[in-house]
Amino acid sequence: MGYYIRVEPDVKIFVEDVNPAGQKTILFIHGWPANHKLFEYQFNQLPGLGYRCIGIDIRGFGKSDKPYIGYSYDRIADDIYTIINTLKLENITLVGHSVGGAISIRYMARHNGHNVSKLALLGAAAPSFTKLPNFPYGHTKEETNQLIQGTLSNRPKMLQGFGDLFFFQYTSAPFSDWFFNLGLEAAGYSTAAVLISLRDENLFGDLGKIQVPTLILHGVHDLVCPYPLALAMNQGIKSSKLVPMEKSGHGLFWEEHEKVNQELNQFIG
Repeated sequence: MGYYIRVEPDVKIFVEDVNPAGQKTILFIHGWPANHKLFEYQFNQLPGLGYRCIGIDIRGFGKSDKPYIGYSYDRIADDIYTIINTLKLENITLVGHSVGGAISIRYMARHNGHNVSKLALLGAAAPSFTKLPNFPYGHTKEETNQLIQGTLSNRPKMLQGFGDLFFFQYTSAPFSDWFFNLGLEAAGYSTAAVLISLRDENLFGDLGKIQVPTLILHGVHDLVCPYPLALAMNQGIKSSKLVPMEKSGHGLFWEEHEKVNQELNQFIG
């Protein structure tokens, strides 16, 4: 079922709540530039294994409200905090893909892992999406600036080009159209604003604050968040386990969805 939760006086977040009677709860945070529908292939299977699966559309994306401002990692992490408290969720597994993984890490650090017992990071955009002098991985600021400019000048063309980088395995034309349309459900300005956060924020100081068991699933062919990011997260998060996804790019939630679901089920147990 779907409903809205108010996180600010003028901002409501859309929530998809599948199998509310499930014994264990998984809260999914999607990546840029999509929405909670990204996890369709997890929602197809995991509720049948007894899980309550909750997907949210972060502000500016999907069915959620689209304020003009408020797209920092801190602000979106605070939205997650409000959702967890409003729904009275406890002992949950927090799952984040791409920038959703980065936001999940910020949530764990900023809110001391409030009511989260396990963390799973899927192709997470952390600890830094941007290359730094001491971290020569990820993308240059100029490359991200080109995405921002493409978003503001010709968003459909930008989304099409980004989709071509997203998956390692072949995608059919209907599937590519589906993925493309997820991006169009966002606002253009929120799409650009989250890119600014991706470009400018880093999470090196957050990794050591994570105190729960953490599963890192990362495509070895990922062109969006290169595999060395996973190695850095594995090194920085104690009690973390890294599983290389040998047949995936950035879209491991679909490209190896059976393995992703199996690993999540085994991890949450």
